Amino acid sequence: MSEITTFQTVLDALQESKKEFPQVYLQHFSDIDPLSLKSLMAIWPRLKLNRKLTLLEGLLAIMDSDTLVSFEDLGRALLGDPEADVRARAIRLLAESDDPKLVHTLIEILQNDPDLGPRLEAADLLGEFVLLGELEELPQNLHHASEDALLKVFNSEEHATLRRHALEALGYSSRQEMETLIRSAFSRADPAWISSGLTAMGRSSDAQWGEPVVNMLVNEDARIRQAAVRAAGELSLEPARSILLNMLEEEEDDDVTSAAIWSLSQIGGEDVREYLEALADQTDDEDLIEYIDEALGNLDFTEDLEHFDLMSLDEDELDALNEDEGER
Repeated sequence: MSEITTFQTVLDALQESKKEFPQVYLQHFSDIDPLSLKSLMAIWPRLKLNRKLTLLEGLLAIMDSDTLVSFEDLGRALLGDPEADVRARAIRLLAESDDPKLVHTLIEILQNDPDLGPRLEAADLLGEFVLLGELEELPQNLHHASEDALLKVFNSEEHATLRRHALEALGYSSRQEMETLIRSAFSRADPAWISSGLTAMGRSSDAQWGEPVVNMLVNEDARIRQAAVRAAGELSLEPARSILLNMLEEEEDDDVTSAAIWSLSQIGGEDVREYLEALADQTDDEDLIEYIDEALGNLDFTEDLEHFDLMSLDEDELDALNEDEGER
């Protein structure tokens, strides 16, 4: 019978800074109980910063691969940490939270934190609450408060990176002024601003951005290409399909290729499954194979959704669709 690891054992290991912290202990921080959290916070000030950051990065890595873990309680407890890098990672631990009580805390961090890192993370997470508001899953007053705080930052003389993050977060918003803000960013000469404009386009669910997004898929700047690729997937742009398929063979930037794989799984359609399966067969990279498998799973979802949409059409709409396919 295997020995049960107590949380005190985990804390003891955490304090042994000269030894590598066992990865198997990371799971003990998920859904942490109040007593264990109190014990952790008692020893937290004595830990070296590198030890703290290594722990938090390990927890964030688990979040990326395991949807069942939750480190929200720890994230909340560290929002007031003296170290900016800890505060920033604490906000990222809250990425899956839909708790309305977080909105005012995030707005306070966005507006008043003395360091840029936590403010950037607060802007990003507020975007998720803007999305919740658009889906009517957040009280209207908190939805508007999130938008107002982000708009205030965007319209300010704040750090350009923070303003760009605010625009990207506002991409989910259906407020009337968003079209003008997105066009303003997209028309700049700075590739970083163009990329943020494309990100906001992708989040807007607005078909009017289809043409500019597709046009940017072949831009010479990898940052712009990557943002355009992601936007094409989020907007399910069928005209982007052939360009993205070509990217699987010709693109030299790995991040852009990864984005293309996922966007193709969001768009779906002819040849996508065959291309993704062929790509998986041609590589020995286990991480890439796993990523493609995840994309193929998402493609299943996309195809099921398309089938559901077809089933919901009435007879006249189906006849019109079949006629259109025949003309092609």
